[in-house]
Amino acid sequence: FDRSVSIGADMLQSFAMAALGLFVFTRQTVPYQTYDRTANWRHPTNAIIGKMPKTQFIGKESETITISGRLIPEITGGRLSLELLDLMADSGAAWPLIDGATFMPQGFFVIESIQRTNSEFFADGAPRAIDFTLNLKRTDDPLLIELADQLMGAF
Repeated sequence: FDRSVSIGADMLQSFAMAALGLFVFTRQTVPYQTYDRTANWRHPTNAIIGKMPKTQFIGKESETITISGRLIPEITGGRLSLELLDLMADSGAAWPLIDGATFMPQGFFVIESIQRTNSEFFADGAPRAIDFTLNLKRTDDPLLIELADQLMGAF
C-alpha cells in the first residue's frame, strides 16, 4: 500500500470541489454554487391501433452537467480562471471529471458552453462580480476510458 497515493487523495478531497482535466475547482479558482447533473434514457414508442403505445428501451443518452456560480475576483478566481476553461473548450477535447468529495471519476466530458455575466463594476470597468454557467456533455471516448483504466491500474 503506497501511503503517498492516499495522502494525495486526502489532500484533493479536502482542497478540491472537483477537477475537470487539469483544471481544479476550488474556492480560490472557480467555486461553484450549483452542480446540476441530468441523465436521460431513450424509450421510443410505436403506435398500436386500439391499444396503448409500446415502448422500447434503446439506451442511455449523454449525461449533461451544468455548473453555475458567482466569482468575486477580490476573493475568488476571476477572468483568468474562466479564460483557462475557455482554452480547454477551444481544444475540443474530452476531459475527465473527478468529484472532489468522493475522488470518483464521473466520466469524460466536453465543454459545450460557458456563459458569463459581469456586474457591479469598479471605476475602471473591471467587474466586482462574475456570474458563470458551464455546460458539460458526457462523451466517454472508448480510447480515453481504456487509457484511464490503465493509469488507474498503475496505482
